[in-house]
Amino acid sequence: MALHITGLVPGDVAEVIECLLVGADHCADHAPELADHRRALAHRLGDAYDLLPTPTTREETA
Repeated sequence: MALHITGLVPGDVAEVIECLLVGADHCADHAPELADHRRALAHRLGDAYDLLPTPTTREETA
């Protein structure tokens, strides 16, 4: 499955990943399966994020 999201900058994606990891830590004691799911999702998003090309500015391409 593919997902196309517009309107987010790289920092936004990084913040979503960080929120998933913080949420996983928060619920680890009382909901370990949810914590595992959040960590797995964060890692999958992070891996996909790492595969994206590095953004360039117009100055770098000129």
